[in-house]
Amino acid sequence: MRKLDTPIALDADDQALLNQIIDYYHSSLKRSPEALAYLESRGIAGEAIDVFKLGFANRTLGLRLPNKNRIADAGIRERLQKLGILRNFGHEHFNGSLVIPVIDQAGNVSEVYGRRLLKTLHAGTPRHLYLPGPHKGVWNIAALGVAPEIILCEALIDALTFWSAGYRNVTTAYGIEGFTDDILAAFKAHGTQRVLIAFDRDEAGERGAAKVAERLLAEGIDCFRIQFPKGMDANAYALKVTPASRSLGLVIRQALWLGKGTVPTHPETVPVAIDPPPTPILPTALADPSLAAKTFPAALPASPLPAAPADDAPCTVTDNEITLTFGDRRYRVRGLAKNLSFEILKVNLLATRGERFYVDTLDLYAAKQRQSYTTHAAIELQVAEDILKTDLGRVLRKLEALQEEAIRQALQPAVPPAATMDAAQRDAALSLLKAPDLVRRLLADFATCGLIGEETNKLVGYLAAVSRKLDRPLGVVIQSSSAAGKSSLMDAVLAFVPDEEKVKYSAMTGQSLFYMGETNLKHKALAIVEEEGASRASYALKLLQSEGELTIASTGKDPTTGNLITQQYRVEGPVALLLTTTARDIDEELMNRCLVLAVDEGREQTRAIHQVQRDRRTLQGLIARREKDALITLHQNAQRLLRPLDVLNPYAQFLTFPDQTTRLRRDHEKYLTLIDTIAFLHQHQRDVKTAQRGEQVIEYIEVTLADIELANRIAHDVLGRSLDELPPQTRRLLKLIDGYVVAECTRQSVKRSDFRFSRRALREAITWGDTQLRVHLERLVDLEYVLVYREGPGGKYVYVLAYEVGDESRAQVAGLIDIAALEALISTTTIPKSRGSTPEVAGGVRGGSGPVAVGSRGNESAVTPHPVRVSGDLSNAMPETHCSRPTGKSRSYPQAVPALAAASA
Repeated sequence: MRKLDTPIALDADDQALLNQIIDYYHSSLKRSPEALAYLESRGIAGEAIDVFKLGFANRTLGLRLPNKNRIADAGIRERLQKLGILRNFGHEHFNGSLVIPVIDQAGNVSEVYGRRLLKTLHAGTPRHLYLPGPHKGVWNIAALGVAPEIILCEALIDALTFWSAGYRNVTTAYGIEGFTDDILAAFKAHGTQRVLIAFDRDEAGERGAAKVAERLLAEGIDCFRIQFPKGMDANAYALKVTPASRSLGLVIRQALWLGKGTVPTHPETVPVAIDPPPTPILPTALADPSLAAKTFPAALPASPLPAAPADDAPCTVTDNEITLTFGDRRYRVRGLAKNLSFEILKVNLLATRGERFYVDTLDLYAAKQRQSYTTHAAIELQVAEDILKTDLGRVLRKLEALQEEAIRQALQPAVPPAATMDAAQRDAALSLLKAPDLVRRLLADFATCGLIGEETNKLVGYLAAVSRKLDRPLGVVIQSSSAAGKSSLMDAVLAFVPDEEKVKYSAMTGQSLFYMGETNLKHKALAIVEEEGASRASYALKLLQSEGELTIASTGKDPTTGNLITQQYRVEGPVALLLTTTARDIDEELMNRCLVLAVDEGREQTRAIHQVQRDRRTLQGLIARREKDALITLHQNAQRLLRPLDVLNPYAQFLTFPDQTTRLRRDHEKYLTLIDTIAFLHQHQRDVKTAQRGEQVIEYIEVTLADIELANRIAHDVLGRSLDELPPQTRRLLKLIDGYVVAECTRQSVKRSDFRFSRRALREAITWGDTQLRVHLERLVDLEYVLVYREGPGGKYVYVLAYEVGDESRAQVAGLIDIAALEALISTTTIPKSRGSTPEVAGGVRGGSGPVAVGSRGNESAVTPHPVRVSGDLSNAMPETHCSRPTGKSRSYPQAVPALAAASA
């Protein structure tokens, strides 16, 4: 086997060694189609590869180095480990990465950045790498010596994007916190006058840009902020809006002044040629004439002001047309709004002079079409052709300016204007969020706004809406019969959500979700009035709820060539989904992804609703109606003050959940998200903690025991019933039948097994409608809770109850650890003591009435540990599925594990 050439000189010093390694990576890139394809997909020009010696670490460096047991090694591997090229265990630090070196004015490598190209990486594997130690050097330092104005990017890929688009006076920081002293010193040494900060347009980028601007302004350097569309960086924007030279020029010219006072005047920026950095001498084995220095075209100007003043031709702009007048010649333009691409300017142009006119449709960027237009218009208008050419040029420049403004506005997310909040409103909202009895006040405000009862449903709906701000929000399906109040419940929940953070539809077509704006649904509450109206969009809704985003490939027409091309549309989540339905059977896939809430259809609830309806006609009701608007504003402002924070659960490893069926995998995630949401709602009552990993700063709050206790109560009521094989209304009918049978058996002195009843007799006894009774009775018959016989003349149907209800007043999720048992377990286990608040913060929710607001724990003692079941024990206690046979006295939904029930007693 032929020995591979060593890419380095073994007697080279450390700096020469690092230079030679970068040369090897550079030559590897030239031979790597996958790496070259990646650069092409990011829009980075071929000349940038040579100028900045981009490379690719393809895992072959180690094969070319001498073995450790060879004399020729001379400790070369240890030296490479010291430089950071190799790791301690011998692997390449930049394995599988695009390598971008930072080269100083002498041609030596001072820093190396690596970007991993693999799409699938193990959890926790960083995608962005640097050499160990503090960042050194300034990328593209040659630009600082010839240009008084510099574009400062957040990342090297973004800087290469500007450079490839022709804006050569560009450099970069090493991330949002990577504006080093070296970069600032280089700006001062080279006399940089203005810096255009082109950091990403996200929260982190805005924060980093503000810090950089503060340092630069303190040194007397003018600062401007290049504003990409929200959520975009330079590379994404340049790829989305082409050509990059024009789209980047547009945002450059519209950069915002970050200093105080008036915007300083700028001298006209002159294009400059920037020589590439000197190329170090390569080892003979890697010498390649293609890497020699080349002459590159001049850089494009980068200034917040246009290179030439915009045409000041007077015009009148309406919704449908633009009118320009030059002397006795008048031009009317239609169709400009259709031109949302910089490559085309196709309009309908009418030229008039007195009674004479000429009209045609043309692309003003097509020279032949312009020539044809001026020739024919000159004949019709009896005007010299040179005059019409001048007019047409002024029209073109004016339309270009209007087109750029239209494209800029089109790229901005279509969001409602931000709501304003004065100091008094802010203080009131903060007071609500800091209230110890926050949940109790929340439920009371729902009642004041007219939603009586439904304590658990109101709270769960509100928490689901708040969870939109989390990475994996909850979804809710509200199920009831017609006119039972499901829409009132959803409307009440949505009323407390700010208008700019909710989207509501009555129906949706199958593809409608895919063509929404990319961020139009991100962290918003999406409400569908009736699940049946969105049946054709059910696949997209389920995918958006579980995956957090939607993508679709669709065929469309290229605006330039007219050819059919494949276009990709993407809609980002996450989104909190709220649906209502009257269907007896809910789609299993949708039910797995959402919490199912059943509206109370009992007689007592109906009486309470009637009382509220009557109260609205009283003086107190009129006053409450005025208070309702104030309460809605209060809660909307409170939700606006809930800022995105991560939630850490220090008790997560101690929690338990049933695991008999695969569906419980998603139910477990709902349970954990429910705990996170309760903690998130109380964020203004918790200490905000921070943790740093590399350049990323993580802000988080911690879950308390009170959050888990409240989540357990909700889970027992909501998840417990959703695990039941009977829908809530069907189970309610079963209880009514049981009460009817018990009463009739007592009155007639017969056994339960001998008592038979007709549907008509049952309907009259429980006062249900025939349709409602027939639907739910059929389900009980199908599941053999009720048996059906035919008897008498004509074979009349009669029914026998084959199930004894017993005490089923409250559903349970078997396997949830009780709070008392959890406290006992924690008392014997060491966990990190970093909680930002005491467990009693959310305790105010207990002590009221209803299924949620119940008595507090009082002075419970956790001295004696309670027995606790974990998931491994459940298989012995409950070997069957959650549904037992509908005979005898066994309950058909899971009940509390005896040990847990004892712990909660």
